[in-house]
Amino acid sequence: MPAGGFSLAKIMKHPARFPLAHLPTPLEPLDRLSAALGGPRLWIKRDDQTGLAGGGNKTRKLELLIADALAQRADLLLTVGAVQSNHCRQTAAAAARAGLDCVLVLRGAAPPREQWTGNLLLDDLLGARLVWAGDRNREAVMEQAAQEERAAGRRPYPIPLGGSNVVGAAAYALAFAELWGQMHERGVIFDRILFASSSGGTQAGLVAGAAACGYQGQLLAISIDQTSADLSALVSPLAAEVCRHLEIAGPPPPQLVAVDDGYLGGGYAVVGDPEREAIRLLARTEGILLDPVYTGRVMAGLLDQIRRGAIGPRETVLFWHTGGTPALFAYSQDLLGPTQTAR
Repeated sequence: MPAGGFSLAKIMKHPARFPLAHLPTPLEPLDRLSAALGGPRLWIKRDDQTGLAGGGNKTRKLELLIADALAQRADLLLTVGAVQSNHCRQTAAAAARAGLDCVLVLRGAAPPREQWTGNLLLDDLLGARLVWAGDRNREAVMEQAAQEERAAGRRPYPIPLGGSNVVGAAAYALAFAELWGQMHERGVIFDRILFASSSGGTQAGLVAGAAACGYQGQLLAISIDQTSADLSALVSPLAAEVCRHLEIAGPPPPQLVAVDDGYLGGGYAVVGDPEREAIRLLARTEGILLDPVYTGRVMAGLLDQIRRGAIGPRETVLFWHTGGTPALFAYSQDLLGPTQTAR
């Protein structure tokens, strides 16, 4: 059990934040899912409940990024993402809350208006201006847009893919410390914590926070779109940078950076039978919705590891729900495809 007398102030420096999220997010047991699988004892951390325009993990990052943008007297946010980007949707919402304009640079070409659903619909409702990158590099398009805004007298604040720089990633060091306090309050120790990793910022922050708290279990990132080697090479230096930024003793031990790339399936945002079954199983046992790109893939990986015995029935395991459920509505045809019967 985490040591008594827990205090965030004793662990790390607290950066400035612009309040956006409903914190702390709930920590809940998944009793019906655990019973359906015959163990292990499963829990969930509900970062889908952060509260900003559908919630999700990026809201935590945006609290720190918005605070930094306002400190720099920015009047415009820019960021990049896929068409159904959860990060872009939450950035647009954060900009609206902070009274800032927002430009989103999205992959590819604009779909027909009748196909604007899920996160793309919400981007429009939230007032973001959309720039379509086509076959160009999105980061280069964002930099060009920032230059044009500066030339027009604006003060843009570019945010990288996923909000995954040291400012954004620091939010997940604080999130791990939040979890550590909840573990102490509930008297629970997690043997493993599973979560999605793509742009690396959430994982880097969790690694830094776990190092600060002295967590002895496994932090297991399920890669969404990169090899283990590539993602680890991205996360390790960013985690060390977060430790320096928050004045945590570091760098984090290498064993805290664990990545499983065995569930890439057909590639990024390609929904297969494992994701379909995972989404349906959690929905029908716990009434909790996963998204088709990130958390559905992580839950599919968790189910596979339980069923083949890589995770034992006596373990206590946390699934960190990073949100993204608005994207479900853009994947209806994929999700209504054939799926194996849940056992």
